[in-house]
Amino acid sequence: MSTLGPVTRAHRFDERRLADYLFEQGLEEFRGGLTVLQYQGGQSNPTFRLEAGGRHFVLRKKPPGDLLPSAHLVEREYRVMKALADTDVPVPAMLLLCEDPAVIGQTFFVMEHIEGRVLPAPDLPEAVSSAERAAIYDAMNRTLARLHSVDWRAAGLSDFGKPADYVARQISRWTRQYEAARHREIPAMEALIEWLPDHVPGDSGGARRSAGPPVNGGTTDEAREETTIAHGDFRLDNMILHPTEPRVVAVVDWELSTLGHPLADLAYNCMTYHLPRGPRWKGLGDVDCAALGIPSEEEYVAAYCRRTGRDGVPEWNFFMAFGLFRLASICQGVYARAMQGNASSRNALEIGRKAPTLAETGWRIARRG
Repeated sequence: MSTLGPVTRAHRFDERRLADYLFEQGLEEFRGGLTVLQYQGGQSNPTFRLEAGGRHFVLRKKPPGDLLPSAHLVEREYRVMKALADTDVPVPAMLLLCEDPAVIGQTFFVMEHIEGRVLPAPDLPEAVSSAERAAIYDAMNRTLARLHSVDWRAAGLSDFGKPADYVARQISRWTRQYEAARHREIPAMEALIEWLPDHVPGDSGGARRSAGPPVNGGTTDEAREETTIAHGDFRLDNMILHPTEPRVVAVVDWELSTLGHPLADLAYNCMTYHLPRGPRWKGLGDVDCAALGIPSEEEYVAAYCRRTGRDGVPEWNFFMAFGLFRLASICQGVYARAMQGNASSRNALEIGRKAPTLAETGWRIARRG
């Protein structure tokens, strides 16, 4: 999302109308109009940098066209980031939400622009040393642990999702999304669709040092399922790092966030360890992590467990298979939007073609037990 370019044909809108609207809403910088560039690389909600009055802002909107059910909910992104503003999870300041399609055609929100680095490759070639790579991964790990420690009730997010049966509901949701966007048969995906519902962990999916109080103020049943705010797409390139320090200054792209299971977030974050490195993939599967200063998957999970008071994750293979299945379904949806001509990125077709490999990797991990 760090590369800027002209607004693509599919996502053009009336810039004068937008500037007038934002000025009417109290953003004085837009009195004299605006300049718009589009961020390249995102695969879901189109994102733009607005320049007005000597300042930069970021606009994120729904894509045009027919959308899959419950997808592209930018209003949920706005809500969760606004709720996290007073926590120790770094997010941009939310400035405005517009749900009136008469303005630019789709629901959108405007937030502050955060200066910093977006590092897309998990082997961090931009880092100056092994120590810096280790520090960046530790900062990412710390940020995820902090997110999962937020009291979602106190943050006003009690109705942000259903606390119970998160994994089972997600399997059902992404099965439906996959079937709605299906364009070819993927045998491994069909196998996961059959296998996953029968292997959902019966409790938290991971040992904790003690039963303890209900998680984040929830009931005993909710505690057993360890309900937290789940980002849903927590990875390196959805974070903005400080321009020079190995420190996270903002977590972005909250479209898939909900109340959910923390281990699903953790497994998704660790998926890169199971994917290859190369122009098509952002993986560490064939990388000598130790030589680069990057923690191994085991070390990264152990650090998260220390920060969250967990003894281990005995159901790790399930959560990893689930995460790969979910991402394969997302990629299938990206491909469908590309075929419709309303994808957010120029490389959407290439992203969509990743679904079979993701499903095959997930099915291979599932068969380990």
